[in-house]
Amino acid sequence: MLISRDRSQLLVVDVQERLVPAIFDVQSVVTNVARLIRYASLLHIPTTYTEHMPEQIGHVLPRLSKATGDSTSIVQKKTFSAAREPEFSDRLEKLKQHGRDSILVCGMEAHVCVMQTVLEVHYNNYKMHVVADVIGSRSDHNRDLAVDRVAKAGVTIVSHEMVAFEWLERGDAPEFKDILKLLK
Repeated sequence: MLISRDRSQLLVVDVQERLVPAIFDVQSVVTNVARLIRYASLLHIPTTYTEHMPEQIGHVLPRLSKATGDSTSIVQKKTFSAAREPEFSDRLEKLKQHGRDSILVCGMEAHVCVMQTVLEVHYNNYKMHVVADVIGSRSDHNRDLAVDRVAKAGVTIVSHEMVAFEWLERGDAPEFKDILKLLK
């Protein structure tokens, strides 16, 4: 099944100031996170950010959170799985009530907060998609293990370009040229 923009929401997990420098291939991950957020913004897809213990790890990178301009979309958490935070679960449920039951996930760290959140939300009857080239860990090995584990649990693995073109649906979509510029 293709990813529908009308049913999608984007989840950006813990792309935080003090965590980013430790991530393997961080430039590629952050560049692709920014692209994915921009696609969502252009196509009016709601975005939720999480911050894990921001008093210790810092906040979402400002250039990312400003892209959507909605500070209410940042959920702070202490649990590794955001699904265990009532504010997060309430936000997902409100979006699901508006038909947005497909969640695309990117962020850090793949084998901890991303994976735990994805698995728990997946088992709560959402369609989960992990954007593999937009998640990171301190090592590529841990990232790969996380992708393999969620895939075996039935989560769909995609790339940011797959998401962009599935959200667009058509070559004559009004947003096509703007998104094409982001891909280059």
